[in-house]
Amino acid sequence: MSRAVRYTRFGGPEVLEVQEIPEPHAAPDEVRVRVTAAGLNPMDWQITSQPDMAARFGITLPAGFGSDFAGVVDEVGAEVEGFATGDRVFGAAIGRSVAGFVLVKSPGAHLWPTPDGVGDEVAATLPVSGLTAAAALAAIGLSAGDTALIGGAAGGVGIFAVQLARLAGARVLGTASEGTFGFLRGLGAEPVAYGPGLADRVRALAPEGITAATDLFGRETAETALELGVAPERISVVADGPAPPPGVHVAGALDAAPGTLERITDAIHAGEITVPIAATFPIERIREAVTTQAERHVHGKIVIAL
Repeated sequence: MSRAVRYTRFGGPEVLEVQEIPEPHAAPDEVRVRVTAAGLNPMDWQITSQPDMAARFGITLPAGFGSDFAGVVDEVGAEVEGFATGDRVFGAAIGRSVAGFVLVKSPGAHLWPTPDGVGDEVAATLPVSGLTAAAALAAIGLSAGDTALIGGAAGGVGIFAVQLARLAGARVLGTASEGTFGFLRGLGAEPVAYGPGLADRVRALAPEGITAATDLFGRETAETALELGVAPERISVVADGPAPPPGVHVAGALDAAPGTLERITDAIHAGEITVPIAATFPIERIREAVTTQAERHVHGKIVIAL
């Protein structure tokens, strides 16, 4: 038997249960990963609480929970090439990652080697957030010389977007609550409080103007960028949330270019990107972990240890 987080009805953290389930085994075209860490994302609890969003990802009840994971390959199907028992790996398995074992079909598309020097807790935070951040910046062609406004800069995607933008040579203004300002400065961003009056505060910080923006939470940043004269094609938003303003790019993890995660892990290994782990919870405290993340006051990523 193996443990996994499951739910049989849609709702908040209270619907999540740690259950004993039969241990799965790899089919010929699968690998089995013994999971050591699973990183949480807002989309995980949004899927759990929103039946329409679950349907978009093909998830039906009863269902598993979580998307990102890291661990060790311990079974390899006869048809699989490129992976061997004992390999350290990380990957994405939407609706299945917070479990003792994860089966990955066609692993070449959904599983990556974990480089030496990158721990499992860090690797488990990368697929959804790292790919989404990179795609959001690529959509607006961010480059050296840009002054970019990043909305939701202290969140799970924001921490990657800020650092990738800085690596690209851009100046970064990041919206956040005042309690996260010191944290954001440590990542290389110039913090600015979100909420009414955002455009005036951005003008005060960057009187010469901003040239690009990405909104990782809601639509306030995108609308502010338009108010400040940024062209719609230089603004991106992530897929979750209200409809974006006309002409603004919508970007998600699936839009990221091949090799994106390899570039991110190389940057982590080189010390060019840091991945702040706000908290690590054992699987038995999954409800507390999800509640903590849903409050959106954490600085960095939340990880479940298995």
